[in-house]
Amino acid sequence: MNTPIRKPAFHGTGGELFLIHLVNALLIVITLGIYWFWAKTKVRAYLYGQTEFDGDRFAYHGTGGELLRGWLKAVGLVFAVLVAGVLIQLLLGEIVGALFIYAALGFVVAPMAIVGARRYRLSRTSWRGVRFSFRASWKEFIPIFVLGVLLTVVTLGLYYPFFHVQVRRFLVDHSYFGNRPFSFDGDGRDIFGRHLLALLLFVPTLGFYWFWYTAFRNRYYWSHTSFGGARFDSTVTGGALLGLFLTNALLLLVTLGIAFPWVQVRTIRFHADRLVLAGPAELEEVRQEALAATATGEGLADLMDVDLVGADFFGL
Repeated sequence: MNTPIRKPAFHGTGGELFLIHLVNALLIVITLGIYWFWAKTKVRAYLYGQTEFDGDRFAYHGTGGELLRGWLKAVGLVFAVLVAGVLIQLLLGEIVGALFIYAALGFVVAPMAIVGARRYRLSRTSWRGVRFSFRASWKEFIPIFVLGVLLTVVTLGLYYPFFHVQVRRFLVDHSYFGNRPFSFDGDGRDIFGRHLLALLLFVPTLGFYWFWYTAFRNRYYWSHTSFGGARFDSTVTGGALLGLFLTNALLLLVTLGIAFPWVQVRTIRFHADRLVLAGPAELEEVRQEALAATATGEGLADLMDVDLVGADFFGL
C-alpha cells in the first residue's frame, strides 16, 4: 500500500506582488501611514491565496480594521506599562521602576504578543472552508518563556536550542486545523550538538556554517511535526539555503530594494517545493471548530518586533 504524499505549491509571481506593494505604498503615503494595516492584509491575503495544498488553496480572512484596532490596543497596553513604570520610579526609585518596565515588557508583553499574534493569524486562515485555531493562553506560555530566556542568558546561549524546541512544542501542540491538533515530538538534546558546533564554527566559517545548522534544524522540526497519522518532511539543505540568501541579497542590492516582492515569492516557493506531508492525514474526519480571536497580539508583535517562531506558512 502506497503512503499518501501531499505537497504544497506556491503560484504567486513577483510581478503581481510588486503591483500590490506599489499600490499599497502610494495609499500609505496618501493616508499618512494609516493604510499600512490594510496594506499588510492585502499582501497576506495574496500570499495565502496563492498557496495550494493537496489541490486546494488557503484563504486569509483578516481585515485592516482588525489590525488597526489591535495595534491601538497594543499601544495602549505598552503605554500603561510605561506609565506604571514611571510611577514606580517616583515612589521606589529609578532602578526599581526601570526593572519593572523591562520585566513587564520582556516577560509578560512579549509572550502575549507571540501567543496573541499566532492565535489571530491562525483564526483568520482557512483551507477547504475549515478554519485553523490556536488553543492556549499567553499565561500558560509565560513560565516557558521566562525560564527559557533566563537559562539562555545564564548559560551564555547554550540552553537556547532547548528553549527554542520548547517554544515550538507549545506553539505547534496547541495549533488546530478544525477539531484536529498538530503535534510536535522534538527534543532539544537532538539539536544541541549541532547548535554547539554552529557556535564553534561561526567565526572560522565567517558565519556561513549557520546556514547548514538552520537547514538541519528546519528538517528536524518538520520531521517531528505531525497531523493525524501523517508526518511532515523537509529536504532543505544548507547549500540551497545559502544560495537562496546570496541571490536574494544580490537582487535587493542591485535593484536598491525594488526586487523585494520577487524575493518574497522566491523564498516562499523555495520552502514549499521542499516540504511534504506523508501518511494518512485523515483530512476527511476534520470538522469545523473555529474560535474567536482579536488582533491585539498582532499589534504587540509589530510594536515589539517579536519573532513569532513560525506564525506563517512553512514555519508552523
